[in-house]
Amino acid sequence: MSVNVFPSEVASPATLPASIRASGALNLVVAHTDSGTAAEDIAESGPLRVRFPRIREDRLEAILINTAGGIVGGDKLEFQIETREDASLSITSQAAEKIYRSNGLTARISVSLKAEAGSELFWLPQETILFDRARVEREITAEVSKDASLAICEAVVFGRDAMGEKVSRGLLRDRWRIIRDSKLIFADALTLEDDVKSTLNRVAAMNGRIAMATLVCVSNDAMSKLDVVREALQGEGIEAGASAFDGILVARILAEDSIAIRAAVLSALEAAGTPPPRAYSL
Repeated sequence: MSVNVFPSEVASPATLPASIRASGALNLVVAHTDSGTAAEDIAESGPLRVRFPRIREDRLEAILINTAGGIVGGDKLEFQIETREDASLSITSQAAEKIYRSNGLTARISVSLKAEAGSELFWLPQETILFDRARVEREITAEVSKDASLAICEAVVFGRDAMGEKVSRGLLRDRWRIIRDSKLIFADALTLEDDVKSTLNRVAAMNGRIAMATLVCVSNDAMSKLDVVREALQGEGIEAGASAFDGILVARILAEDSIAIRAAVLSALEAAGTPPPRAYSL
């Protein structure tokens, strides 16, 4: 896979043809059947695809694929995922998603999740890697039935440290909203803009670390997992905190690099009773 990357000094947003800006949507609905969870409806457009490499007895595993090979400024990707009553779906990505340097345009990612009564929906993509001067806005919204279970985990890595690539400037705007039984139970917003490096280096922010992750679990037994999740996040080189309230568990994780953040996320997911798909492993 390859992608054209235009440095900001080469072209202005107005000069870039629309044909090189990816616009894609993926709609996936899964339902419970006599033989387990199966896809009921799939609609794919643009570069987005979904595949089902394995079917486990307890849940369906799905792999997201972005055939564009990455995301650039001006791209627009939309995901709509729904689990019908008693269905179980664990969804991840084929690989870490890369968001390349922008020429000034902002990439936009929209994720809409819905879990009906008795169902399980685990949104667990691999890391998002931001390149220097990348610009992206992401919005995640979820509707969860009172008797459903939901897990969302997103990890972000600023640059590829092993390649000597650092992030100095750019834009990351992230907005999460979770509604359970018609009530807003979780709202989170993050904006990093312009001089990202200075913000990341602040002691009260990431203190120089380049990887972060947020895990949110919603279920009737989420609060009972708090102690084991905290224990799982005691690894060396990890700074993390977790809290639980009103049927929701939230964990924040900071790490030195992508390997450490993935190991921490996997430990937290296992402790929370949310084993990741086989494609998401060390």
